[in-house]
Amino acid sequence: MNSKLTQSQQRTICAQLGRVKLQLLYKASIHGFTGAAFHQQCDNRSPTVSVGYNNSGFVFGGYTKQPFSQSGPKRKALIESIKSYKPTVSSVTQPRVLLIGPVGAGKSSFFNSVNSVFRGHVTSQAISGSSSTSLTTQFRTYSVKDGREGKPLPIILCDTMGLEETKGAGLYIDDLSSILKGHLPDRYQFNPSAPLHPEAHGYCTSPGLKDKIHCVAYVIDASKISIMPTGLEEKLDAIRRKVNLMGIPQLVLLTKIDEACPLVKEDVRNVYRSGYIKDLMQEVGSRLGVPLSCIIPVRNYSEELELDMNCDILLLRAVIQMFRFVDNYFDELSDRMSNMQTKD
Repeated sequence: MNSKLTQSQQRTICAQLGRVKLQLLYKASIHGFTGAAFHQQCDNRSPTVSVGYNNSGFVFGGYTKQPFSQSGPKRKALIESIKSYKPTVSSVTQPRVLLIGPVGAGKSSFFNSVNSVFRGHVTSQAISGSSSTSLTTQFRTYSVKDGREGKPLPIILCDTMGLEETKGAGLYIDDLSSILKGHLPDRYQFNPSAPLHPEAHGYCTSPGLKDKIHCVAYVIDASKISIMPTGLEEKLDAIRRKVNLMGIPQLVLLTKIDEACPLVKEDVRNVYRSGYIKDLMQEVGSRLGVPLSCIIPVRNYSEELELDMNCDILLLRAVIQMFRFVDNYFDELSDRMSNMQTKD
C-alpha cells in the first residue's frame, strides 16, 4: 500500500512535526470510503496526520495527538438504551439491584459513578471512601436521575453495609433474607450483632414484587482478590447459596481494575486486552462459583474531577447487563406462574 503523498510532500510534513516517520494506516481507495472502514484502521492510533484530496487537485489535512475513537456514539447508544428500558412486568417500573461486597470494594462508589454519568459531572451522593470498617451503616435505595432535574431512570441501586471477615462485624447475613424479600425500609440502621425483627420500626410486612430484589451484584476489588481472607470468602459463599435458593440472578462487578493492572491504568480501554485482568476474572469466577460471562470489569470515579468517556462505557455496560439479568428474573417468575396455572 503506497501513499499518494510525494516524497517531497512527506519531507515537508515531517519537517513541521520534528523527527518522525510516517506510516500509512488508511487509504480510502483500498480500505473503503466509509467511516467504519476509517475507524477500523485508525482507532486508538496516535498521533496522526490526515490528508485529503478534492477534485480540483487541492491537498488538505490536519494533525492530532488524540486517538480516533467511536466511543462517543457508543456511549450515547448505551445511555439511550438504559433510558428506554422497560421491565417485562408492568407492576415494576424500577427493578432493584442489590450491591454486596467487602468493605472498601466500591459499592457506594459504583452508584456515585453511574449517577455521575447521567449528571454529566462527578458526584458523591452516597458516602464512600477508605476505611477499615463499613462507611455505609444503613440500607439505602438510590434512584438515578437523568440529569439534575430529570426523570428517574428505570433502576434502583440498593446499598448495604460492607462485608467483614470477622463474625459480629459488617453486614449480618440473616438480614440478607429480609433485604431480598423486600422487608427492609430505606435508611434502616444495620445492627451487626442482631438481625432485623418484624417488630422493628418501618418493617414492611407485606412487600410487593416491586419491593423485592431482582438482581444481586457482588462488588469485588480486583487488586485484592489474591489476598481475600478465608472468612470473607466463606461469607460470600454463604450469601451466594442463599441468593441461589431464592432464584435471584447474580453477577460480579470487578472494580479498581486500574489499580490491579498497569496496562489498564495507562488506558482503561486495555481492559479486554489485558491477560492479567482475564486471569483475575477467572480467579473471581472460581472463588465465587460464577461463569466469566457474569463478571463485569468497571472503573469507578474516585479521585477524578472530570468524566472519562471510556470509564462511562464500562459503567453503562454494567447497567445494561443488570437489566438483562433482571429480565431473566422476571422470565423465571413468569415460567413458575405458568406452571402453577397448568397444574391447577
